[in-house]
Amino acid sequence: MANLNIKSKKENSYDAIVIGSGISGGWAAKEFCEKGLNTLVLERGREVKHVKDYPTTNSMPWELEHRGGILQSVKEENPVVSRCYAYKEDTKHFFVKDTEHPYVQEKPFDWIRGYQTGGKSLLWARQVQRWSDFDFEGPARDGFAVDWPIRYKDLAPWYSHVEKFIGVSGNKDGKPNLPDGEFLPPFELTAGEKYFKEFLKNNYPEREIVVARCAHITENQEFYAKQGRTLCQNRTLCQRGCPFGGYFSSNSSTLPWAAKTGNLTMHHHAVVHSIIYDDAKGKATGVRVIDAQTKEMKEFYADIIFVNASALNTNLILLNSTSSRFPNGLGNDSGILGKYVAFHNYRAGISAEYDGLKEYTTEGRRPTSGYFPRFRNLHKQETNFLRGYAAGFSSGRSTHNDYSGIGDELEQSMAKAPEYGPWRMGSHMMGETIPKEESQVSLDPNLKDEWGIPQLKISMDYDDNDEAMIKDYLEQMSEMFEAAGFTNIRTRDDKRAPGLDIHEMGGARMGKDPKTSVLNKWNQVHACPNVYVTDGACMTSTSTQNPSLTYMAITARAVDHAVKNRG
Repeated sequence: MANLNIKSKKENSYDAIVIGSGISGGWAAKEFCEKGLNTLVLERGREVKHVKDYPTTNSMPWELEHRGGILQSVKEENPVVSRCYAYKEDTKHFFVKDTEHPYVQEKPFDWIRGYQTGGKSLLWARQVQRWSDFDFEGPARDGFAVDWPIRYKDLAPWYSHVEKFIGVSGNKDGKPNLPDGEFLPPFELTAGEKYFKEFLKNNYPEREIVVARCAHITENQEFYAKQGRTLCQNRTLCQRGCPFGGYFSSNSSTLPWAAKTGNLTMHHHAVVHSIIYDDAKGKATGVRVIDAQTKEMKEFYADIIFVNASALNTNLILLNSTSSRFPNGLGNDSGILGKYVAFHNYRAGISAEYDGLKEYTTEGRRPTSGYFPRFRNLHKQETNFLRGYAAGFSSGRSTHNDYSGIGDELEQSMAKAPEYGPWRMGSHMMGETIPKEESQVSLDPNLKDEWGIPQLKISMDYDDNDEAMIKDYLEQMSEMFEAAGFTNIRTRDDKRAPGLDIHEMGGARMGKDPKTSVLNKWNQVHACPNVYVTDGACMTSTSTQNPSLTYMAITARAVDHAVKNRG
């Protein structure tokens, strides 16, 4: 029996284990495999192969049974996920069903998940803005959360490393609060966006519209061809999975690249139960995994463990990884594991019309929009709320087709060119929320999922700072819209619960002091340094920028550190 155990342990041993195959997990796998480490990636969901397993990627509207719509009965069965903007008939197979993966909402929270190869990298909005020191220094300036142990200079070379590999379309805008990167040719702003950009330059010089940077290939290069990827086709069907690899996903890029090395092993349907900690050795030695289909538990072993299960699931795994050394969760000596979780505030928006620019129309599609970088509280505290907000901004010329009549009359109507209406302008808010101790996740003491793992209990909400930020956004945007000559201005606050931003961050935050943080500046668990966390759980604050590029850069940096310091 002892010999069998030794053989089994040897067969299940690797140099590195990566938990999760999404945006950060895929990057961890790529970096480890390139550096020669025998790497196991654990994915709790099913296998989805690039191109082969994108069933609707080339479907025409009439080939979808409900023309892309979701049945009311499906919405009733999935009240959380069906609120997600991307949840449609052509994408629902990439989303977790509410009934199959329950969680406890101590306060309303819409937890959007994708359990398959690549995770939500098949569904993300592909917006990739670098963070600046305005973001990394925010907590130190106002005293909320703890100081980041890193600054922009620490990540700058890793941002470049990531951008060159994934392909980022953008323009060098020279803005200190939105650092420039390694860009492919940018997409174009519409005439309406260019008008508003020029208006701001002349009337609000400290504010600017730029074309949003996105992870799309806009220039043929041999390097992308080696990945099996080519130009973005502007189909804007990205959420179905792109057969061209025009946008970055783990499935089209990092995981196939890792597989080419011969150093990658992937296990699907692998639900991680916990991380194994060896008291005698004083370090983590492996991972306990439950087969999602057979419910059989297995153990896998490695010297280095990266936790990239997505922010809230990473918190769940760490909290469930108990031992005599860590009775309250792996690395939780400070007692803050699962606390100080935050998200992005997407509640507010504004729309308007503009009667000018009638000599211009809009044709075709693009996978991005305009972007309004943060302009509040940058150089000094100037408002009654902390931090600030960015915003999306888009515009297009509305059209109308007359399809009245029947027979010859209808045929003649359909043959006519569309009638153009006014320009329609729109913006949505992307606000930074402040991590608070009471914003937390924990393990429910009674409820378990079908694999016997405690269900996650989520308790997060907006606060007075968020409400003041929403008010300011709507006031500032309304003022600018009106001054620009826009009409029919309509503001909205949809009162959505947290979660639909899909940007959960924190719970296992980085910091300088083990008493107030879980991870150090290299993303190692303070008290268990061979375990690294490099997904959203590691974030100390949320910034206003989309976080995925920062996850990737942090991951590449951490892998480099782990390999160089491997014992």
